[in-house]
Order: sequence, then structure tokens, then C-alpha cells
Amino acid sequence: MALPRASEAYIRGVDGFLDMAFQRTAQGQEILCPCKKCLNRNWYYRATVREHLIVYGFIEGYTEWVFYGEGLSMYSEGLPSHSNEGLDPLDNMDDMLQDMYRDVAIGGQNLPRICEGPNTEAKKFYKLMEEGRQELYTGCKSFSRLSFIVRLYLFKCLHGLSNVAFGNLLDLLKEAFPDATIPNSFNEAKKTVRDLGLDYKKIHACPNDCMLFWDKHEEANNCLLCGASKWKLEDEFANDNAKSSTIPAKVLRYFPLTPRLQRLFMCEETTTAMRWHATDRPNDGNLRHPADAKAWKDFDNLHSEFAQDPRNVRLGLASDGFNPFRTMSISHSTWPVVLINYNSSPLVFMKSEYIFLSMIIPGPRSPGKDIDIYIQPLIRELKHL
Repeated sequence: MALPRASEAYIRGVDGFLDMAFQRTAQGQEILCPCKKCLNRNWYYRATVREHLIVYGFIEGYTEWVFYGEGLSMYSEGLPSHSNEGLDPLDNMDDMLQDMYRDVAIGGQNLPRICEGPNTEAKKFYKLMEEGRQELYTGCKSFSRLSFIVRLYLFKCLHGLSNVAFGNLLDLLKEAFPDATIPNSFNEAKKTVRDLGLDYKKIHACPNDCMLFWDKHEEANNCLLCGASKWKLEDEFANDNAKSSTIPAKVLRYFPLTPRLQRLFMCEETTTAMRWHATDRPNDGNLRHPADAKAWKDFDNLHSEFAQDPRNVRLGLASDGFNPFRTMSISHSTWPVVLINYNSSPLVFMKSEYIFLSMIIPGPRSPGKDIDIYIQPLIRELKHL
């Protein structure tokens, strides 16, 4: 791959690669093109891929051909051992991506089906894998492009940077480091984070907590109970006939539960941990886990079929209000709703990284008994599960 592209040895190597790639992963008469221009994103016939590899060359650093079956056989044992050669050993982006898109990434018996010209999830996986392997700039060993975007986005969230400020920071970084592969805008960075599964749904709500503008009422502009507009008024002190803006008066942030539960079973370690309450919990009569309590045992007796499989998920739900502005001079109450996975050990499920933030109910006042209005999306998803 490092030979001069006009040399006979390089061309023979390209032909050998094409023989292997078409034998393993061809879909019809096409494969993904690994040239510097296509970056394993475009499907072409053999002649076109050969021409691209001779004209443009292979992707720099693409020495393990994961898109053509190399390195995927390790997942047949369910033990991800892949690592980013040359990158910070603490950067586990590859392992995370393999876990997230396990049905796309795993080889085994379904390898030919993986490379079907590709579905939406496969496209996301291929794109993120490429960004996870792409150096932030030539010679950078600390960050890949993907890990830098994630760290930068985390910095924005931790320090409360506005979208405009984040965009300006990207412009400054691109000006200071023109050779770095930094996103061009906030929206581009956000799309990458969304592809990682770190996304939520915005659901408009009645400002008086009467209903959600959701499901069959999503297109309604006024509350069906109190008549309040779901949009903020341009002049909040004007009468009811004042012109409405395009800014929603109240927004519920909802984080879908299903994909997060699925990810618990995409990694061998967490899959094993989901059976802890049945296989590893000390059963000496002491109360140290919800599974030791009478309520858990009564539930098992009542739903014996559910209790037979210890992998079935048991969740606790909790919510409380807090003032996000850290001052007592402002009366404001925002309510996060969290879910706790009781399948695993208390040493695990009480850690913040294992607690699911399910939704954020906006203020400025407590929803009180109207909290049932806001948890409708969660209840529907739980019923579906």
C-alpha cells in the first residue's frame, strides 16, 4: 500500500486485494471502495475500484481491512479485542462502535449479508468506523477525529456553551489548525453525536401541564383542555389575540429507552452483569439488593414465566425536582426522571453512568400530580417492551 502507485508491485497488490474483497464481501458485482476519495462509503464495480486505488491510493492507515472481513472473526467468540493501533489506548471508540452496531459489525455466518448495499445502520457504522480510525491531523496519536468530536461536545455540555459559541470555537480551531479534520459547524458535530445514539426527542407540552402535543395531537396548536397556545407569545403581556412566535412554550426532552436496553446485551460484560441478581448475588437472607426483598419475591411468584429468565429487565423509576440555576432567589423547578437497572450489582447500578436519564420535565413550576401527563411516552414504550 505504501509502494509507488505506478509500480507493477503496487498494481499486483491491488489486484490481489480486489480478488480477496470480491470473494468475501461483494454484493452483486460491487464492493465498497477504500480509496482516499471514497473512504469506504461508495459501492462500485471492480474496474472503477481498481482505477480509484491506482489514481488516489488506499486510505492512509487503513491496514486492517475491517470492511472486507478482516478482524471481524474475533466476534464469533463474543469477545471484542480490537484496538486502534497508534491511538491512545484509553480511546475505546472502536470497541464502543462494535458494541453499538453489533448486528452490522459481527462477521461469522452472516458476513455476506453485512455488506448488502448498505442500509441506514450500516452507513452510520461505516462512517463512524472511518472517523474513529482517521487521525485528527497527521501524526496525532492522542485523538481520532471521532474521539475529538465527542470530547469537544462533552466540553460544550459540561460548561454550558451555546450553539453559537460552539460553532465559533470550531471556526477558531479550524483557523488555528487548518490541517485538522474538525467539523465545519455545530450541526455537523451534533449529527455525529446523534449517530452514536446520544439523542433525544423533543415533545411540545401545554404550558399549563394539561397535555402533550404528541402522537395524534402533534399538529395541534392549542391545548384541547385549557385552550392555551403551545407557542410562546411574542409579547407575553399582550392579550390572547397576540401573535404567537415559532418557539414552543414548553418542551419535554425524552430519551428513548429501547436502544439503551439493547446496548446492555451487545457487550459480553454487561450481558453477564444483567444476570447478577440470579447467578452471583449472595443468598444468605440479608437484605442487600432489591432481589432480597419481599416485593421482588412476591412479584416472581405472581409472574413466574417472567421470572424464569434472569435476563428480563427490572427497572426502578425515580424523579425529583431541582433548581438548575443554583440560586434560591429564583423559583424554578426542573424534574429529571431516571431509571435504575436492578438486574445488576448495587456496585454497578448506583453509578451515574449506569443510571438512565429517561426524560427532563421542564419548569418553571413542579408538575405535581400532572407528572403522569409527561411520562406517557415512557409508559407507552414500557408497555411495548
